Amino acid sequence: MTQEEIAWDLSEIYKGTTDPKIEETIVDLEKRSEDMIQKYKGKINVSDFSHEDLHKLFQLQEKFFSDLAELNQFARLSFAGNMTNAEFRALQNKTEEFSTKIRKKLAFLELEISKYVYENQDILQDSILADYKHTIERILRAHPHKLTELEEQIILEKDQHGIVAWQQLQAKWLNTRKFDVEVEGELKSLSYGEANGLLGHPDKATRKSANKAIYGLLGRDQELFSSAMQSICGDWVKISERRKYDSPMHQSLLANDVDQQTIDNLMIAIEEHVGIYQRYLKLKAKQLDLPKLGCEDVVAPLLDSPDIKYNWEQAQEIILGAYGKFDESFYSTAKDMFERNHIDASPRFGKRNGAFCSTWYNGKTSYILQTFTGALSNIYTLAHELGHAVHGYLVTREQTFSNTRYPMVIAEVASIFGELLVTDLLLEKAETNEEKKAILSRVLDGAGMATFQVSARVWFEQGMYDAIKAGKLLDGKTISELWTTSRDRIYGDTVEWFEEMDWEWTMKSHYYMSNFRFYNYPYVFAQMFVYAMYQLYLDEGESFIPKLKEILKSGSSKSPKEFGEIMGLDITKPDFWKLGMKQYERFVDELEKIVG
Repeated sequence: MTQEEIAWDLSEIYKGTTDPKIEETIVDLEKRSEDMIQKYKGKINVSDFSHEDLHKLFQLQEKFFSDLAELNQFARLSFAGNMTNAEFRALQNKTEEFSTKIRKKLAFLELEISKYVYENQDILQDSILADYKHTIERILRAHPHKLTELEEQIILEKDQHGIVAWQQLQAKWLNTRKFDVEVEGELKSLSYGEANGLLGHPDKATRKSANKAIYGLLGRDQELFSSAMQSICGDWVKISERRKYDSPMHQSLLANDVDQQTIDNLMIAIEEHVGIYQRYLKLKAKQLDLPKLGCEDVVAPLLDSPDIKYNWEQAQEIILGAYGKFDESFYSTAKDMFERNHIDASPRFGKRNGAFCSTWYNGKTSYILQTFTGALSNIYTLAHELGHAVHGYLVTREQTFSNTRYPMVIAEVASIFGELLVTDLLLEKAETNEEKKAILSRVLDGAGMATFQVSARVWFEQGMYDAIKAGKLLDGKTISELWTTSRDRIYGDTVEWFEEMDWEWTMKSHYYMSNFRFYNYPYVFAQMFVYAMYQLYLDEGESFIPKLKEILKSGSSKSPKEFGEIMGLDITKPDFWKLGMKQYERFVDELEKIVG
C-alpha cells in the first residue's frame, strides 16, 4: 500500500453521504425520541415507577444513543478526513443540528433519572441494576449541579451557535491556511499538517522556520483567538456559578471520576520533579552541541540520530511485533484495524490536524486518523492510537454502551502502554548506541511533553479563570503572559523562546471545546498512571497482563481509584505519582549511561 492510499473505509457504517440509510436513521431516531418522550416524560418520578423500570429505560437509552452516536460518528469522521469537502461539511452540520435538537428534547431524561436516583438511593443495593452501579454513583455525585430542563435546553442551544462555532472556526482556520516554510533552504507553501510535521525535522533552520511560520501566522490573527478565549472562559465562569460548581475545574473532576485532592497531589508531584525534565533538556542540548536549547530544539532529533524513514509496511511490522509479544488480543485487534482499512494516515490539504481514535460501539471496532510521513514519531502515534483501538475492542465486548464512556484519565491507559511496548521492542532490536539514543530521546520528548508541558497548560487554563475572577480582560497580551508564565514553571531557564511562541496557546483545540474545561490534566494523570503500572509489569511479567486487561474491559463500570487498587496502588496518595516519576527518571538515567 502506498502512502497516498492509506485512507479509511467508512462504508461499514454508511456507504457515503448520499446513502439513503442516513435519512432513514434520522427519521427512525426522531420517532424513537418521540416515543421516549411520550412514555417517560413526567412519568419517572411517580410512585409506580420501579427499579426494574429504570433498568429497562437504561437499556432503551443505550440502544438509542449508540445509534445516534453512530450517525454522528460517520459525519464527523467524513468531515475530519476532508474539511474542504462541501458534502461532508453539510452532513456534519446537519447531524450536529439534529443531535442538538434530539438531546434538547430528551434533556428531561437525565434530569428525571437523576432526581429518581437521588430520592431512591437504596437502588445501589438492587441486583437488577448491578451493571449500572457505578453509573448510578456518578449520577448521585453530579445531581446537585443539574439545572432545570429549560435551562439545560438553553445551554445546548447557545453552545451550538456559540462555543461550538468558535471550536469549528479554530479547526477550520488551522486546516485551511497555507504556511510559508523554508525547508532546507527551499521556500514551500504547506498545509498545517505538513508544516507541523516539520517541527521535528533534523535541520534546525527548517524547524525554526516551521515554528515561526505557524505561530507567526496564528499571532497575526490573535484578536480572533483571544476573543474566543474571553468568550469561552467568561461563559464557563457563569455556567460554573449557575451549576454551583466549586471551581471551573469541578465539572472535569466529575467527568473524570476523580477528586480535587488527587489532582492537586498530581500537580504538586509534577512541580516537585520538573528538575528531572530539565535535566533531560540540558542533556539534550549537550547532544545537540548547543549551550542551551532553542524552542525549536525541544522535540528535535539528536545530531547523530540515524536518518531512518519507515514505510507503512514497516510500521505495521513493528507495532504488530510489539503488541503480539505482549498479548494475543492486542495483536489481533491491531491487525484487524490494518486489514479492514480503518486507518486514515495520508497527509493532505484539508484533513484535520492531529491524531485520534474513534470507537464505533455498534461495530465493535474503531477508526484512526493520523498523518504518517515515515518518521519514528509517526510510529509512536500509530502505536498510541492502536492502543485506543485495543481498549475499544475489549470494552465494547464486555460492557453496555453507558459503561464504555470511560473518563479521559483512563482513556489513555492502553495507548500509553502501547507506546512503551513499542519502545521495548525498538530498544531490543537497536544495533547501535545511536539508535538507542534516538529511541530514548523520542520517548523522553513525548513523555516530557505529555507530562510536563501539558502540566503548564493546566496552570495556564487555571490562570485564565483567576484573571477573569480578578476582573481582567483576556486580550491577546494578557493571555500570552499567562501562557509564558505557566510555561516557564516547567522549563525554567533551560530553553530560549522566540517571540512567535507567545502565541502557542492559540492552536490548542482543547481550549475551544464546549462544556468541557481542563481537558489537559487527564493526559498527565494517564502518563503517570501507566508509568507506575509499567514498573509492575516489568516486575511481574505475564501475571500482570490480566490486571491490565481487567481495567480495559471494565470501562467506566469502576472508578480510577478502583483501577489503582487492582494494581495494589493508591492513586490518591502523593507517593503514587512519585512512583510514576521514577519511570521517567529511569529513561533519563539510561540515556545518560549511553551518552557517558
